[in-house]
Amino acid sequence: IMMLKKIKLNLLIIFLCLSVVSVPARASLTIDITLWLDNATPIAIVPFGWKGVGKAPMKMTDVISNDLSRSGQFAPMKENEMIETPHEGRDVNFATWRNVNMKYVVIGKIQLLANKSYQVQFQLFDVEKGTQMAGHSFKAKENQLRRLSHHISDLVYEAITGERGAFDTYLAYITVSKNRKGQNRYRLAISDSDGYNEQILFESSMPIVRPVWSPDGKQLAYVSYASGRPQIYMQNVFTKNTQQLTNFKGSNLSPAWSPDGRRMAMSLSKDGNSELYIMDLNSRRLTRVTRSYGADLEPAWFPDGKSLVFTSDRGGRAQLYRIDVNEGGASGRAKRVTFDGVENLRPSVSPDGKRIALVHNTGGQYRIAILDLESEQLSLLTDGQLDESPGFAPNGSMLIYASQARGKGVLAAVATDGRASHKMRFTSGDVREPAWS
Repeated sequence: IMMLKKIKLNLLIIFLCLSVVSVPARASLTIDITLWLDNATPIAIVPFGWKGVGKAPMKMTDVISNDLSRSGQFAPMKENEMIETPHEGRDVNFATWRNVNMKYVVIGKIQLLANKSYQVQFQLFDVEKGTQMAGHSFKAKENQLRRLSHHISDLVYEAITGERGAFDTYLAYITVSKNRKGQNRYRLAISDSDGYNEQILFESSMPIVRPVWSPDGKQLAYVSYASGRPQIYMQNVFTKNTQQLTNFKGSNLSPAWSPDGRRMAMSLSKDGNSELYIMDLNSRRLTRVTRSYGADLEPAWFPDGKSLVFTSDRGGRAQLYRIDVNEGGASGRAKRVTFDGVENLRPSVSPDGKRIALVHNTGGQYRIAILDLESEQLSLLTDGQLDESPGFAPNGSMLIYASQARGKGVLAAVATDGRASHKMRFTSGDVREPAWS
């Protein structure tokens, strides 16, 4: 951190994950729904029928209901309030569901097959029209059923809203704990989008920060202090093969994959000042993008790959700037895009390129906000004191970010309209720096 002494940004946000935490990194997960949409759509996810020996391997409908509820778009009916539980389309009594003001009904069944796999079928019905909107059949092994549940959630979400779902996706994040000797342990972890099925990809006694997914979801880039100073690494999440991308003097920070996966933007201070560079990942050739007296950090790409938004204190305080780029570096001057509040930092660009999520400092409170680029309107989405690291869901409907709950670091998500949110916390754990695949 001493190498960054020239930077005038408030590094409390950037290096928040370096704080000492004395709790285990792995523990049971609790999901708190903190706010719902007032007009969430009523939907019934009827428990799937089971045809096999003993009990069903898992209750897939619980996963589907939780997914849809967390989106803020839907209000799943409680199972004990269901008047009927059909498993075949011919058994659905639409009049019954209309009487309880239900808009949609999902039914299904699971059958054990001879080869220890399962046949899973589901159907989605529009209650008012009395018609089927979607229906699919799948074969899966037992260890694939939870992911299949997320996939069904995506299909239901898309059939109703017209937008792709983002439940069958992954999160990356950093956990911090103390080992038996009282030393810090930093872990790079991934999990399902709901926080389950955690896998540790890398751990170290030195800090790990800023994980970011490749566009194809197969790799993560991150910053590790394992060598004593920050360096950028790239790791395959399946093979765990790791490559060191940088070894320049000074700081090597803020990796950001280009939309085509061929380049990586980053912040390097190898020439004395923190500036933005772009690395060609095949040749490892560097191209310098910015030249300023301020510290330029935290680049994020626009979806077309032709421009970057980044944090800079070139104006005295941390604000966001946008710069056009090409193969030769910058193709114009950087333009300031944020003006409200004391500071604005840590940008993330929406999948459609129309909005920027950011950390907004007003009165010493760090909160998540969204800037609409067309209207230039800034909207606050959270009310925490130290919210950080926002990132869009793949469909742009929600933001993942790091927050605090009961004195511990948690992952939180909020709808981009601010009307629905939830927090994912470990019973005894601390998590930071989330990234959505």
